[in-house]
Amino acid sequence: MDLKSGYPWWAVRNGLIQAFPPLENDLRCDVLVVGGGITGALIADELSRHGHDVAVIEQRDIGWGSTAASTALLQYEIDTHLLELAQRYGEDAAALAYRACAEAIPALGEVARGLKDVDFQRMDSLYLASRHRDVPRLMAEGEARRSIGLDARWLGPEALQERFDVDAGGALLTRQAARVDPYRLTYGLLQRVRRRGGQVHDRTVLHTLTPTARGVSALTEGGATIHARHVVLAMGYANQRWLKQRVARNRSSYAFITDPIDADVLGRLRNTMVWESARPYLYLRATGERRLLVGGLDDAIDIPARRDRRVERKADTLMKQLLHWFPRLDPVPAFSWAGTFAETADGLPFFGPHDQWGPRVNFAMAYGGNGITYSMIGAQLLRARIERHKHPLAGLFGFGRL
Repeated sequence: MDLKSGYPWWAVRNGLIQAFPPLENDLRCDVLVVGGGITGALIADELSRHGHDVAVIEQRDIGWGSTAASTALLQYEIDTHLLELAQRYGEDAAALAYRACAEAIPALGEVARGLKDVDFQRMDSLYLASRHRDVPRLMAEGEARRSIGLDARWLGPEALQERFDVDAGGALLTRQAARVDPYRLTYGLLQRVRRRGGQVHDRTVLHTLTPTARGVSALTEGGATIHARHVVLAMGYANQRWLKQRVARNRSSYAFITDPIDADVLGRLRNTMVWESARPYLYLRATGERRLLVGGLDDAIDIPARRDRRVERKADTLMKQLLHWFPRLDPVPAFSWAGTFAETADGLPFFGPHDQWGPRVNFAMAYGGNGITYSMIGAQLLRARIERHKHPLAGLFGFGRL
C-alpha cells in the first residue's frame, strides 16, 4: 500500500536509522504486534514495559509507512468538537474521550523520556476562527471544554493581534499540546522493546491469521509461523483490508517544511502550533530546529499517482494560506510531501476485537487528525483488554459503537 508521496521530512532528516532482521524462523510470544509504525511501537512498548513477551513484524522498513509522513501535532482536540460528540454519544462519553486525550499528552512525554533526539516538547495550541461566523461556535466549544476541566482560553481580535500578530475574529488557546519526531520516536521505542527481550522484524509480511480458542497462529509470506496468545493489527490504513466491514475512508493530506527561521521572526510560533476552524483546515507547528511544518488541503484522493501529481501545487497553495495568516513571515520551503490518512464518521478511533475475528485478534486503528494521541490511549486500552481489565473507553473506542 503506497502511503506517501514526495519527500517526507522525517525520512529525509533521519534516514534509515536501523535495519531489523526479517523473520526466518517460527516463534512463540504472548502478543504479536503487526505493524512497525508509531501506533505499533507505542503498543509494543506499553505491553513489554508491563512484562508481556512481544514480537513486532513490519512489511516495510520500520516507520516507513504513514509514520514517515506524519506531521505529529499532539493535541487533546478531536476533529469532532466536544459539543458535537456530546450530541452523538452523550455528555459523559464525550467528556471521557476529551479528558483521555488531554491525559495522553503527558503520558507521551513520559514514554519519550530517556529516548535520544525525539524532539518531544510541550507546546500551546491556537485554534483560529477562520471566518467571523465561526466565532460563536468556537466560543461555545471553549465554554464546553472549560466546563469539563480542560484548558481553553478565548482570545479576541485585539489579544490575537498583540500576542500572535494575526488578524482573526478570535481563537481558542490551550496549553495541552506537544510536538515530537514520530519517526525517531518509533525507532527509539522498538529499540527499547528489544532491550527488554522483545523481537522486532522488518521486511516480514503477514499472510494469514488463524484464531483458535487459546491463541492465534500467524503465517508470514516467507513461511514462518508465529504462535501468539493475542494479535494486535496495527498496520495503519492497511488494517481495513482485514475487515469486511468498511469503518473509515482514506484521504490524502499535504505538507511542506521550511528552512530554519530566525527565532525572533518565528516569535510565539516557536512554542505554539496553529490550526483553524475551516474544513479542511490549515495547520502548522515549529520543529526544534526552528523549521515550520505546514499541512492541510486534505482531499478524497486515494490513488497514489494522482496524489503524487498534486504535491507541488498543494504546497504552493499551503504557502499562500500560511502567508494569509502570518504575512510577516518570509519562509523558504525545503521539502514537500503527501500522505494517506483515514477518517471515521465520528472522528473516533477503533481499538479492540471485531466479531469477524473473535476476541484474540485486536485492531488498532488510530484514525483521525490526532492519531498519535489516540495511539497512546489505545496502547493502554489494549493492554487492559489483554490483561482482562476493564477500560472506560473500551466501548466508545470499540466497534460496538457502530
